[in-house]
Amino acid sequence: MLLMTLPHESKFKSFFADAGWLNARRLIAYPRIFVTLYVIAIVIVLAVSSGGVVFNKPVGTDFLMMWTSGKMVNEGRAAEAYDYKKQLEAQATALPWKQEAKDIPFYAWLYPPMFLCVAALLAFLPYLAALAVWQLSTLPAYLLAVRGIVKEKGAMMAALGFPGVFVNLGHGHNGFLSAGLFGGALLFMEKRPYVAGALLGLLAYKPQFGLLVPLALLAGWEWRAIVAATITVLLTAAASCRAFGIETWRAFFESLSLTRGFILEAGPTGWEKIQSVFAASRMLGLGVAPAYVAQAIFALAAAIVVWMAWRQKDAGLRGAALVLGTLMATPYVLDYDMVMLALPIAFMAAIGLKDGFRRWEKIILAAAWLLPLVSRITGKFIGVPLAPFVMGLLLWVVYRRLRPGRPLPAV
Repeated sequence: MLLMTLPHESKFKSFFADAGWLNARRLIAYPRIFVTLYVIAIVIVLAVSSGGVVFNKPVGTDFLMMWTSGKMVNEGRAAEAYDYKKQLEAQATALPWKQEAKDIPFYAWLYPPMFLCVAALLAFLPYLAALAVWQLSTLPAYLLAVRGIVKEKGAMMAALGFPGVFVNLGHGHNGFLSAGLFGGALLFMEKRPYVAGALLGLLAYKPQFGLLVPLALLAGWEWRAIVAATITVLLTAAASCRAFGIETWRAFFESLSLTRGFILEAGPTGWEKIQSVFAASRMLGLGVAPAYVAQAIFALAAAIVVWMAWRQKDAGLRGAALVLGTLMATPYVLDYDMVMLALPIAFMAAIGLKDGFRRWEKIILAAAWLLPLVSRITGKFIGVPLAPFVMGLLLWVVYRRLRPGRPLPAV
């Protein structure tokens, strides 16, 4: 009986370990199906919306806080964007809501003042037009970054079909811009380090994504990128002071304690929307302090892999480790930020296409590709946080490529 079951078990294991069924034809066909479904969903939402509102929520949900913050800037009230009460009042009158003011969803503005200039420009347009311009102008940056990593046929369709794209479109958020800046920086790092540093400096509008960047640049001794990034951050900060006043920065720093205590630690956003180990720990019932300890351990593991990668010269492993480590290190990473997960997937796919895929790599990359589609669902309805587990597996894939010794066989 045992001998009869062994071949079946071996075949079952090979289905996942080798994943030979994940061929080029399927990797083009499946994303096409996803893209078609995205287009249908977007058309339906726009068709049933009224005045930028659908099902008692704004189209593009979180984009509302960007648009209203831009309106405040244009009205000479930039510092008030960080006042939760004033922000709520602005959002309550921004769109033709049909529900009571107390039932209107609230989206907090959490970004440093340098990002207010983008919000202010978009706020000159009507809401839906601004949303369309924002998404359509940043989407190419993301696609170009992926194209720069993987040049094989089907790469663009896989990038466009990536579920993180739809999540970002649904939120009207900045995932495309973040991925474009990060991907561009990594692609330019070797030949144009000053440009790479400048792009990383522009990414400072998401300061929680800067935790491991200095570590990586120091490990690789990329001093020109360090200089360029530092200058870019200082110049954009100074420009925002000049444009909006120093009181805007005071308001931003004063809002940080409320952001940490309320938005992050209390979790009104919903633990299923936050993709960090901290949120996963809170979802599973741990207190704030143990959740921070778990987050620190996770971040330390990511930092070690980032250090190892940047002590070497392989650009693909460097890029995969840093972007993945960035997503793992911060306690505050939302599901729309998972657009950036396409970058380590692309880097590792490019390595596999060049050198051969090792066992389990294909299935783990596929799981990471699907993660933005299922992570919120599993967290909300069955209380299972998948993101830290899947990102941990992907980190293991990167580490296995980094470790010294005899190379593992490709499949």
